[in-house]
Amino acid sequence: MLRNTRITLAAAAALLSTVAAHAEWLPERPVEFIVASGAGGGTDNFARTIQSIVTKHNLMEQPIVVLNKGSGSGAEAFIYAKANAGDPHKLIFGTNNVYLLPHVAKLAYTTEDLAPVAALALDEFLIWVKADSEYKDAKSLIEAAKANPGQIPFGGSQSKDTDETLVALIEQETGADFKYVPFNGGGEVGVQLAGGHIAANVNNPNENLGQWQGAAIRPLCVFSPERMAKGEPIQGDQGWSDIPTCSEAGLPIESYQMPRTVWAPAGLPEEALAFYSDLLKKVSETPEWKDYLAKTSQTGRFLAGSEFEDFIAKSQDNALKVFKAEGWLVQ
Repeated sequence: MLRNTRITLAAAAALLSTVAAHAEWLPERPVEFIVASGAGGGTDNFARTIQSIVTKHNLMEQPIVVLNKGSGSGAEAFIYAKANAGDPHKLIFGTNNVYLLPHVAKLAYTTEDLAPVAALALDEFLIWVKADSEYKDAKSLIEAAKANPGQIPFGGSQSKDTDETLVALIEQETGADFKYVPFNGGGEVGVQLAGGHIAANVNNPNENLGQWQGAAIRPLCVFSPERMAKGEPIQGDQGWSDIPTCSEAGLPIESYQMPRTVWAPAGLPEEALAFYSDLLKKVSETPEWKDYLAKTSQTGRFLAGSEFEDFIAKSQDNALKVFKAEGWLVQ
């Protein structure tokens, strides 16, 4: 009986030690936020907003350093994660590009080289044109692309990534044929559209907000089943809720959303992953995060653990259908 009691006590002590270690894990040096895009785009703003909230609310003692590694459609950031396997002081900020890129390009990383931490928001997508564009609605743009195949430059962030996937989906569903032009990030795409170097783009609201406020561009439709939430006017008396859905505009695509995701290098201890998941959950509950969602017109949704993994699986399956139709899948 005494021996069994000692075994039980030893097991309990080991369990308490494990729980204590889990609860006590904290970063020991500055944490790098690695952004899988260029400066000024939606992913960059996503990471820097989280940095600001963590700092303001003192959610972590160690400082945060933001680094942009957007080359290769963001693959630079993910290869960097692979090279730093097991380092709990690096977080990678991306979208669905983390798990989709290896399907369309032979890269020096796989999704097994990263560990999913959380998703905090879903981006809506709109078709945008220059303010003085001849295309007054989505239908006229589509018809022009049918009449002039391969001639109308449609810009997007990265190649065979979220933006080009949506443009390809538009083409598959409507018979339009655009000339896709990739750039390093959404911020750059917005500048190119405002300058008249491309005819259209599919930036999310935040990436083109400044150009719309400045009356350099205008939205044609949003890929959402419902119009966006009513808010303050953005340009003149127009706000997000005045933009028709793309279904209303005659496009047979009801919804298209992209997650804003956070990852860690593979091989992190479970207590480190739990720490960062909890940190991001706290961020998602702050007033500043709610302000960020309102300003960028994103849908707030916190995903972690199995729920996040299930979302990734479904998102991946839907994208692979487009990739297969386009002949993008790597052999």
